[in-house]
Amino acid sequence: MPYIRFEELNKFYGNNHVLKDINLSVEKGQLVTLLGPSGCGKSTLLRCLAGLEAVSSGKVFLDGNDVTEVGARDRGIGMVFQQYSLFPNLTVAQNVAFGLKMKKVPKDEIDRKVKEILGLVGLSEKIDQYPSQLSGGQQQRVALARAIVTEPKVLLLDEPLSAIDALLRRNLRIEIRRIQKELQITTIFVTHDQDEAMVMSDVIHLLSAGYIEQSGTPIDLYSKPRTLFAATFIGNYTILPAADFSKAIGEKLDCKDVAIRPEIVHLSSKPEEGEDKYHLQGTITSSFCHGNIFRYNVHCEGIQINADVIYEGGLPLNDNELVFLSIKKDQVIEL
Repeated sequence: MPYIRFEELNKFYGNNHVLKDINLSVEKGQLVTLLGPSGCGKSTLLRCLAGLEAVSSGKVFLDGNDVTEVGARDRGIGMVFQQYSLFPNLTVAQNVAFGLKMKKVPKDEIDRKVKEILGLVGLSEKIDQYPSQLSGGQQQRVALARAIVTEPKVLLLDEPLSAIDALLRRNLRIEIRRIQKELQITTIFVTHDQDEAMVMSDVIHLLSAGYIEQSGTPIDLYSKPRTLFAATFIGNYTILPAADFSKAIGEKLDCKDVAIRPEIVHLSSKPEEGEDKYHLQGTITSSFCHGNIFRYNVHCEGIQINADVIYEGGLPLNDNELVFLSIKKDQVIEL
């Protein structure tokens, strides 16, 4: 039986239908990400699980129990928000200990647990400092420690990294994943950032306009998008009308659109052969460097196709240069 389960869950705000017949399961110990654009319903779904929002219809189950009508305090859930809401007049240790004090845990046990959890998040040396003396990343880890020190059944993370600079964000998402694995705590993470979702998740649920558009492992969503929205939101696919692509390759495809990952497009200065590939000829219209990847935009037979090439030294290809493209047929996704 799944550890968390939503059954036919709906949420309305007046006439605004925010969540639409959501059926979703989470296994114990997984880190599951709710991914999607702003306004798709992912944070609302999280808040329905936490008991911070009443559902309009449907059921919420946690650890085999129907918690749909159970109050937030009685669900055993820890939560970290985008705004960490640390108490400015309390030290790091006092902030982390707050939930334990509310539960009337003995002082010796509080001290032990606080030291243990601050060691886990790498803040042992900050134990007597105040939030104003900490960096944004350190404040985020204090909020995380405060959420998990009470040993909740589930940890909910609502875009906790969005206010942090890019380099620190990359480091923190690795740290959060490490801590989650070490504690084996069932975690639901909300983000609009596909890179965070890909790096951190066991399973991703992609939401759009209140619906679950697609669910699966990160590699499944990246390599096998089932809808136009999924292909548009995950990865950097070139999306083309099938009629235009068919005209360019000289073969008819029985679908509406095609999606092509830029890394599967092979560029060459000479024509290639192979019946298992589509072959095109084109001209480079633009390019840019993205770390160790050069992305080329190539104009071919009235369509534009992106191609990613690993930079291994030497000069990149030039704008207006003639190139030949080959794309494996079985890697072109028909939508």
